[in-house]
Amino acid sequence: MADKKHTPPPAAPQATTQSANQPEFAIQRVYIKDLSFEAPQSPVVFQHEWKPELNLQVQTLSAKLADDVHEVTLKLTVTAKTGDAVAFLIEVQQAGIFTMKHFPQDQMGALLNSACPNILFPYARETISDLASRGTFPPLYLAPINFDALYMQHLEQQKQADGKDGKTH
Repeated sequence: MADKKHTPPPAAPQATTQSANQPEFAIQRVYIKDLSFEAPQSPVVFQHEWKPELNLQVQTLSAKLADDVHEVTLKLTVTAKTGDAVAFLIEVQQAGIFTMKHFPQDQMGALLNSACPNILFPYARETISDLASRGTFPPLYLAPINFDALYMQHLEQQKQADGKDGKTH
């Protein structure tokens, strides 16, 4: 019997690696940074008809942690009032750590102030609803927020403020 030489099978095609300059976006972590629930009028508030006036305040903060790594914090404050009395106050700071590589600088504002808050909001909304329920209040369902529109509004206000500063363009 003749010896056969062993020929290795052809190499499998290797997965193409990302181009060195191709934009990359990744979620590293989503977490609650701060959380607060207050029901200063309990148990009296439970004895009245529940017709609250709700106020929602939204704030987005960001911080650069390292090259291409940012923490974005979505701060939501919900105040429910019955008459002049505060029934409950919920504050949630939902945060995330995001990797953003190779994006043009002019796109970073939209990523930090729109794309990331859009990712964080469902987590914060669930936390707020859960806290209201745990306080034995009816579930609180927050409507979606258009962070793209809020960011565009912020840019427009900034542009108008720059025009009022006496700056010439």
